[in-house]
Amino acid sequence: MELAPVYLAFILMLAIFLGFELISKVPATLHTPLMSGANAISGIAIVGALLAAGSKMPGLAPILGAVAVTFATINVVGGYLVTDRMLGMFKKKGD
Repeated sequence: MELAPVYLAFILMLAIFLGFELISKVPATLHTPLMSGANAISGIAIVGALLAAGSKMPGLAPILGAVAVTFATINVVGGYLVTDRMLGMFKKKGD
């Protein structure tokens, strides 16, 4: 089981590369719908962070969970504000 960190590092590097390649090829017209989907995924991350923050595990788990809740909430709120602003650019002046 000593190779587990190597596999995790490989998966992380693969995810970084794949994410960069996919994001760089997204056309501007699809940016807003994809950002809304990313916000939904961040909402799921908040649920996991709340579980970690409320756990009775000793050590840093509750503290790291609270930090994760904070950052995930900032990500969700900021993402929705940016998405709302971008969608507002497509509204007509009279609306």
